[in-house]
Amino acid sequence: MKKITVIVVDDSALIRKLLTEIINDQPDMEVIGTAADPLVAREMIREKNPDVLTLDVEMPKMDGLDFLEKLMRLRPMPVVMVSTLTEKGSDITFRALELGAVDFIAKPRIDIASGLKEYGNNIANKIRIAKSARLKRSAAMTVTKSATADAVLPAISNRIASTEKLIIVGASTGGTEAIKEFLIQMPPDSPGILVTQHMPEGFTKSFANRLNSICKISVVEAKGGERVLPGHAFIAPGHSHLLLKRSGANYMTELNQGEPVSRHRPSVDVLFRSAANCAGKNAVGVILTGMGKDGAAGMLEMHKAGAYNFAQDEASCVVFGMPKEAIAAGGVDEIVSLKDMAKCVLSKLSSMGVRSSRI
Repeated sequence: MKKITVIVVDDSALIRKLLTEIINDQPDMEVIGTAADPLVAREMIREKNPDVLTLDVEMPKMDGLDFLEKLMRLRPMPVVMVSTLTEKGSDITFRALELGAVDFIAKPRIDIASGLKEYGNNIANKIRIAKSARLKRSAAMTVTKSATADAVLPAISNRIASTEKLIIVGASTGGTEAIKEFLIQMPPDSPGILVTQHMPEGFTKSFANRLNSICKISVVEAKGGERVLPGHAFIAPGHSHLLLKRSGANYMTELNQGEPVSRHRPSVDVLFRSAANCAGKNAVGVILTGMGKDGAAGMLEMHKAGAYNFAQDEASCVVFGMPKEAIAAGGVDEIVSLKDMAKCVLSKLSSMGVRSSRI
């Protein structure tokens, strides 16, 4: 079996050594080179032609984002960003994903010994996924709030029905960009939206803030106990499951730090099941790009409860795993491309009859 070849790029000799040991410990991959800066990495990539690159987000000599932009334009390849758990680090990471990086992982701590095996499995899985991921064309520019005007879709047309509707979204690998493309098109009076994206603690707040700065709707990291109102989207925090609850006439958010479900916390299955129980036919489910099967069972429960569900098509996914599993389980009503997802969801909601609740 041919091993997945990896080049590790990081300015810290200690991190390079640790990542090399972790990767070489895997039976199906090996590090074929390490570089302390992008200039060395550039020559090494030309010489060794690796399958996957791990790249530190903050690099000397050449800005890591400049290097990534040039790499994805001139020699596109799977890149996994290794990010510091800081506000600056998370901002750079999300820009890197816009530029075409497949995924990211938090930088390992030097004192990580007790959790090294779990960390090693995590980064190894991300490298495997990156190797088989569909590379996306990098974004040419950073999206600003003013640049979203043309992207926002018209308000929902049908307000006859009296029942409030909700949009329930799940995603994983490639999901940060897919969620951005979906939410950026939502009009200010769109139904309330709940989102679970597989992402570590420390990044979800920055992710929500970034979306809030470019979307017409309000986007926040869920704190639990919030009313789910039109024009608002709630992102599951990296440390907790996000659930939908009912309190009288109102929908509310709830956080739960229970055990991982489908190997994840937050879990898409947990969110979808809560929507099936609380919203039933008043929910529209959306499953986007991601590896694994989290969300498939929950989406089937939503479908059985009367929800109408959409899955992202294979051609527009970075990884088709989660949508594919949801389709195979029988919980998906419609398969559409990412660029058409928001339009199709809003069109369906219009045909169902939606009002913006102001209870």
